[in-house]
Amino acid sequence: MLDILALLARGVPWTIAVTLGALMIGVVLGFPLCALRMSEARLGRVLATALILTLRSIPPIVWLFFIFFGIGGGLIPLSPFAAAVIGLGLVTAAHMAEVYRGAFAAIPDGQYEAAAVLNLSGPQRFFDVVLPQLIRIAIPSSATYAIGLLKDSAVASTIGVGDISFQAYQVSQQTFQGLGVYSAAALAYLILSVPVALFSRWLSTRLKLRISRC
Repeated sequence: MLDILALLARGVPWTIAVTLGALMIGVVLGFPLCALRMSEARLGRVLATALILTLRSIPPIVWLFFIFFGIGGGLIPLSPFAAAVIGLGLVTAAHMAEVYRGAFAAIPDGQYEAAAVLNLSGPQRFFDVVLPQLIRIAIPSSATYAIGLLKDSAVASTIGVGDISFQAYQVSQQTFQGLGVYSAAALAYLILSVPVALFSRWLSTRLKLRISRC
């Protein structure tokens, strides 16, 4: 088992890189997508809703094939890693937009009213009142999705990214020890997932304490 884990370790950096890259894209693009989804402009809401539904409804592996073999094969040359990060990043943006929207809805109206009574400016209301609560509320759902994204990153192996799943397939073909190899791969994903859950719990607790002191 240790020998197999050592071989699979070569795919760990790729798995982490794909997951973090896609998560960063999703976290950033999720905000404007959420803002458009919640805007007063009907056209903006319709477009954002349609885009979110489209990104979430189509399996990630289809997006990766579309981007890598479709766009990357004819229009813009893309490496397997770039295609995986872009594809999973767009799907993540759709999910994060919904996480943000739910977090905004969970903030009590009294917080906005109190900020207005204190005559805070728009940026002050957002950064001092809304954002800390938004982050605290969004962390559990975001962490859950991040763990799911870590597992979903395995689809990147289908377009040639040398992640854990790709290495597991290669090793199983060479050693004919499928059960042992994929058990080791499952253990590797578990080892990577646990710290994410623990960190999110720690961060959520710290933010609760900070807000309670304000």
